[in-house]
Amino acid sequence: MKKKRIFEIIQIGRHADIVSRLFDFTIVSAILLNLGLAIFSTFDRSIDYMPIIHKIETVSVVLFTIEYGLRLWTANYLYPVLSKGSARLKYAISFTGLVDLFSFFPFYLPFFFPSGTVAFRVFRVIRIFRLFRINNYYDSLNLITDVLKSKRQQLLSSIFIILVLMTAASLVMYNLEHDAQPDVFTDAFSAFWWASSSLLTVGYGDIYPVTLAGKFFGMVITFLGVGMVAIPTGILSAGFVEQLTVIQHKKSNNYCPHCGEKL
Repeated sequence: MKKKRIFEIIQIGRHADIVSRLFDFTIVSAILLNLGLAIFSTFDRSIDYMPIIHKIETVSVVLFTIEYGLRLWTANYLYPVLSKGSARLKYAISFTGLVDLFSFFPFYLPFFFPSGTVAFRVFRVIRIFRLFRINNYYDSLNLITDVLKSKRQQLLSSIFIILVLMTAASLVMYNLEHDAQPDVFTDAFSAFWWASSSLLTVGYGDIYPVTLAGKFFGMVITFLGVGMVAIPTGILSAGFVEQLTVIQHKKSNNYCPHCGEKL
């Protein structure tokens, strides 16, 4: 089988490419099965099924390892402007490549370091990263990723504004409440905890102002918090509208909304 054909199979398959779609279904099924077994293994009744669970995990890890090797091997088709070595390195250090690596690498650690078998069990939680791989197979999840990428500057700006406001609110509240509640507002960090729960409209109620000035300032911060939460929401909503418009435009002109190729 030609190298380019292998690349086409392991990438997101088009509806007409049965082999590629079957490969996608196999990978997604393996991811979901492994995560289901990881959850099931936390129950006491799973002890009787551990041999079967281990066999399924072994087969899945081998599958993920082979897939990772094939993606490294065909990386020059993913990054055609780069040399083979550079393309493989770029894939290996990319977010997708790291997720692919972390989805199976912890399984091999006990073989290289037998004395740390018990300690390496904690790394099994990394299997949750396999969920990120499903993002490659569904348009709705890809749409969320595209929106976050296109609006990252605006989102970072809004987060920066929220952090500045939280810092200012924590310092003001500390000065207003420290004398009245020295055991509650012990330092600026405790006031920062109050500011974060108030501005993000969570309001745990474990720390709150008791002075008149503190209560008044708390009401102001709570109102500002509603507005602060609305800013990222508005940015994301606008991003979704823009991305959906782009996708519809490409589809109406018979272009693939992801790769931009003529259909």
